Amino acid sequence: MFEFVIPRIGKRVDNLLLIGDQVIVIEFKVGAGTYDRSATCQVIDYALDLRNFHEGCRSTWLNPVLVATDAPFRVSASGAPYDQVYPTMVANRSSLAAIIAAIAARASPPTVSHREWLTARYRPTPTIIKASQALYQGHQVAEITHAEAGADNLGATTAAIAGIIDQARRSSRKAICLVTGVPGAGKTLAGLNLVCQHRQREGEGVAGEHAVFLSGNGPLVDVLREALALDDVSRAKSKGGALAKDEALRRTNHFIQSIHHFRDAYVKDLSPPVDQIAVYDEAQRAWDREQAMDFMRTKRGQSHFDQSEPAFLISVMDRHPTWAVIVCLIGGGQEINTGEAGLAEWLRALRDHFPHWLVHVSDRLESTDSAPAFVMAELGDRVVRDPSLHLGVSLRSFRSERMSTGVAALMSGRSEAAAQELACILPRFPIVVSRSLAAARSWVRAHARGSERYGQLASSGGKRLKPLGIVMGLKVDPCCWFLNDHTDVRSSFYLEDTASEFDVQGLELDWTIVAWDGDLIHQPDGGWRFRAFKGTKWQDIREEAAQCYRLNAYRVLLTRARQGMAIVVPHGDPNDPTRLPAFYDPTWAYLTRAGIPELLDAP
Repeated sequence: MFEFVIPRIGKRVDNLLLIGDQVIVIEFKVGAGTYDRSATCQVIDYALDLRNFHEGCRSTWLNPVLVATDAPFRVSASGAPYDQVYPTMVANRSSLAAIIAAIAARASPPTVSHREWLTARYRPTPTIIKASQALYQGHQVAEITHAEAGADNLGATTAAIAGIIDQARRSSRKAICLVTGVPGAGKTLAGLNLVCQHRQREGEGVAGEHAVFLSGNGPLVDVLREALALDDVSRAKSKGGALAKDEALRRTNHFIQSIHHFRDAYVKDLSPPVDQIAVYDEAQRAWDREQAMDFMRTKRGQSHFDQSEPAFLISVMDRHPTWAVIVCLIGGGQEINTGEAGLAEWLRALRDHFPHWLVHVSDRLESTDSAPAFVMAELGDRVVRDPSLHLGVSLRSFRSERMSTGVAALMSGRSEAAAQELACILPRFPIVVSRSLAAARSWVRAHARGSERYGQLASSGGKRLKPLGIVMGLKVDPCCWFLNDHTDVRSSFYLEDTASEFDVQGLELDWTIVAWDGDLIHQPDGGWRFRAFKGTKWQDIREEAAQCYRLNAYRVLLTRARQGMAIVVPHGDPNDPTRLPAFYDPTWAYLTRAGIPELLDAP
C-alpha cells in the first residue's frame, strides 16, 4: 500500500507491506543523509497507532522502518518486540531490500487476508490535545474516537445534546444539560465537539448559535489554546503560507475561554452574551457562594457580588430574551480545591432562582452522592432524564476501559475490592509500585516509545517528597510541560518538574510516575488518614471537605495515564520525624495487597 491514510487526523504512511503476519511500516526521507530522531519517532508513532487502534493489527507484528536514502549504512539494532512492535530498523537505498527480506523470513501464515485487513475497523482514542486539534480543523467526533454501545456511547451523548439545543431553539425555552461521566470518558471531548460544530455553522452563514467553551481549569485552557495555535501556525507553514502565533492565539481565545474572564466581563456588562450556548467544562469545580463572594470582594473590588458561580453563570445566560442552553460537564469525585461546590450548587441555583429552566440529566444522576435527592425532588417535573447523558466508560486508558473503576476501588481503601478490579486491568494496563524513584523513572523511559509522553506527578500536599528531589509548590509551566519535546528541560520528559493535581486535571499523559507522600496514609480499618504539612510538622485534617479534596487529588493523579503507571511509595527515614517509615509502609502494604506488582529497586 502506498500513501496509506491513518484516518484519525489524515496522517499518511509512505508504504505498508503485509507479508504473512508481519506488517512493515516504511517512512521514506528521500535525500536525507542522517537517520533523524524526529523521523524515527514519526515511523514508530505510525506503527504504535496501528497497533493500538487498527483492528487488523491485533494479531500481526509491526515492523517500523526508517529509510534515509543517502545516509551511510548502519546495522539496525535488533531486539525482541514489545507489545507486538519491533524496535525501529533503519535503512538506506541499498540496504532496504535486505531488511524487508529478513522480516519476510520470520513471517508466519497470515491470520487475516489483505482484503480483511484493509476493511478492518480503525478505533482511535487520541489525547485531548490531539482530539481538540482535529475538531478545530473540522473533523467530526466520530472520526477521531471510537464509540461504545448503549448509554456509554459518546456519539449518543453528542446527539442528545444537539437535540436539547434544537428543542430549546424551536420552543424558545432555556435549558441546562448536566453531562456526567467517569474520569477520561470523553466529557471534554463532547463539549469541544459541540462548540466546534457551531463554530463551523457560523462559518457557513448560520447566525444566532454562537457557542463558547468555558473552563475554570487554567492549565487546561492554556494548554489547549497553545496547542491549537501552534497547530494552526504549523498547518499554515506546510501550505506555503504564514500565520503569526499571536494571531493564531487570538483566534483560539474566542474558542476556549476562562470562566473567570467570562464572569468578570459580565459583572460589568449587563447585556446578554453573544453566545447562546455555553459549555462549562469540569463544572463540579465551580465556586460556592462564599468563595465567589470573597474572591470578587478582595480581588475584583466587587463588594456587592452575592452569588455562587453556578447561579451567576445561569443568570448571565438567562439574559437572552428567547432561548439559551448551558451544558455542564461534570466529573464525579474530582473537586480538589477549597470552595469547589460540586453538582449540588448547580441544582440549588436552579431550584431557588431559575424555575423556568428545563433540567436535562442522566437517569444515573440520582444514584450518586453528588446529587442530593431532596434537591432533585424539589426541581419537580421540569427534570428530563436521558441515560445517554452519562459517559460510563473511560476512553483515556485505551488499554483498559475499566481503569477508572479500578482507581475508584483502590481509593475506597478496601484491598479485596481493589484487587478484584485490578486483576481485570493489569494484564493490559501495566501498573507497578516501587520504593525507588530512580527505578520508576527507568521503567517509564523503557516503556515509552516514539513521541509517547511521560511525566512525574505528586499531590500538592506532598511537601515531604523534597529529599527525593520532588519540590511541590514550584510553579510548572503547563504549556511547556505538556507540549514541548525531549530537548526542553521544562517538558514532562525531563522528569525534573513535578506536576500536581491542579496542573494535570483534564489532561493526560501516556505513562506516569505518581509519587505518594505521607499526606494520605492507608489505615488498618480500610480508611485513610488525611494530613497537611504545616511549618515543620504534619497535622491531621479534620474537616470533611478538606479530606475529600485530598482523596480526590490522588484520584485525579491516578487516572492521568493512558498506557501505564508507576507508583512510588518511599521508604521514609527513621531519623527524620517528618518522614518516618510508618507514614509510608501501610500504604505500600495496601497497594501490594491490592495486587499491584512490585518493581525492584534495580532498573
